Amino acid sequence: MENKREDKKVISVRIKKKTEPKAEPALLFSQKEIRRFVTEFVSSWIRGDIIIRFPTAAELAKKIPLSIAFPTDPSVNAELKIKEHYVNQLSIIAGIKPASADEQEKAISEVFKMLLMFRSANRIEGKIISNDLEKRIQELEKTAKNQGKLVEQITGFLFKPKNQNKKARAS
Repeated sequence: MENKREDKKVISVRIKKKTEPKAEPALLFSQKEIRRFVTEFVSSWIRGDIIIRFPTAAELAKKIPLSIAFPTDPSVNAELKIKEHYVNQLSIIAGIKPASADEQEKAISEVFKMLLMFRSANRIEGKIISNDLEKRIQELEKTAKNQGKLVEQITGFLFKPKNQNKKARAS
């Protein structure tokens, strides 16, 4: 018998699954929108339309109960540091304090976080007014138009002849 050697060829096939490019997660707000929120927030604060109630030294002292035992109150320094940090970030955003583009973006993000913190802690009094003048005018025009319709309806109802009022009631 003859040893027949059979050569077996192995063919390997690789199948690549075509993967769709990963979609980036949809962000709630774009950088442009965050910038707009911060602008409206800061502008409202500067104009006095809103008041920010920063944590006071007394509030901060409650978080550090042992501070009473120390002659120098660290909560007063903490209160000042919070306010200084806020004003420092505004100075960077406004361009008063020289900063790189990255530092400016970081300052915008920081102020946005502060806005969220102040709002969630109920530390903002007043209304943040939009800087979008056209939008504000459209809203005022819409309100005036609706009020005009209401006035017409009320005056039309009040000054109808009495016989028409009786007919309307009988129906």
